[in-house]
Amino acid sequence: MALNVYSRLTRSFVRVLASRSVIPVTRPLTTSSCWTHLRCLQHIRVIRYDGASLRNFSSSSQPSIDVSYEQLKKLLVSRSSVVIDVREPWELREYGNIQGSVNVPLGQLNGALQLKPDEFKEKYGGDMPSQSQNIVFTCLAGVRSKTALETAVSLGYTKVQHFPGGWQEWAERELIQTKK
Repeated sequence: MALNVYSRLTRSFVRVLASRSVIPVTRPLTTSSCWTHLRCLQHIRVIRYDGASLRNFSSSSQPSIDVSYEQLKKLLVSRSSVVIDVREPWELREYGNIQGSVNVPLGQLNGALQLKPDEFKEKYGGDMPSQSQNIVFTCLAGVRSKTALETAVSLGYTKVQHFPGGWQEWAERELIQTKK
């Protein structure tokens, strides 16, 4: 019984992805082709939002959506990316912040990325990123920054990444004492 439900769910999942042009379909979807497509999906993650797609390949020629501590430091020094911290303001006061980052709480991100540049600067104190500019999201531990990345992609931003270590890794590497 459980295997039958799993099989139907698998076929439904593949049909939904195929109907949204997320995966290519060259023949009718049968059980065997579902498994083929699912095996394919394990190697290429495709996120599709409003006609735009973002691919995350495992090959080294494509940029990763994850940024390491060292990469983030270089991006901050070169000012080649906008770093957005999506934690709440009280968290920044309590624990500290990454110098050079702009604080836009996750709950406000969707609206913030749709503001006019001068409104964004006035409200958040930093330059608003353009849709083609590299953006790195950070938070406390990498969970909210991943959500922020997905929100930005849904709004048409194409060069988005996140720092999965978040403030916790940053503070540890920078040897910053945080309140406990």
